[in-house]
Amino acid sequence: MSFLAWDHNTYYQPRLLKALPKPCARVLDVGCGKGAFAARLAEVAERVDALDRSPEMIDAAERTVPSNVTCLLGDVREVPLPSEGYDAITSISALHHLPLPQVLPKLAAALRPGGVLVAIAHHRAELPRDLLPEALGVLTSYGRRAILLTVPSARRYRRELDETGMPVKDPDLTLREVRAQVHEVLPAARVRRLLQWRYELLWRKG
Repeated sequence: MSFLAWDHNTYYQPRLLKALPKPCARVLDVGCGKGAFAARLAEVAERVDALDRSPEMIDAAERTVPSNVTCLLGDVREVPLPSEGYDAITSISALHHLPLPQVLPKLAAALRPGGVLVAIAHHRAELPRDLLPEALGVLTSYGRRAILLTVPSARRYRRELDETGMPVKDPDLTLREVRAQVHEVLPAARVRRLLQWRYELLWRKG
């Protein structure tokens, strides 16, 4: 077993689930990929809309998700979203594919008052500024993999799913640039550094 066979997206799913409001009637998952997280959302929400702009991903998601998930093909910048229609909007490894100043206001408008936007995305390392935190992040991440991947209950973190066809894009923005763009649109949002060049965006609509 390789300690490199680690699925960050799966690892961070519980973090997003914990941030959801309760009760949670309707959720939008942006960049749903093959539907793995949408299926988990469906366990805690009455309805889930799983959105992705890749036909291949949507075809795969439709074979994965339960009946209370609606798979939607389209770009979040172009697909009409219901005004104040969602209790939560989630996204894993998709926001760095999109222009934040354009997308965040649309997502904010689609949340009901009290609704939560929570996302995990990638940022570009800003060297030498990020050298120490990124080096520590890599060391602790590999150490944690070595421990968790030997625990039977942690098998869900192993990268065993077929990732063929999943879009890949290097992030354009540093963490400082991400924070600046987010706070310009959502001043009360929290942007927190995570391991492996990722960040968490968390915002609750007032």
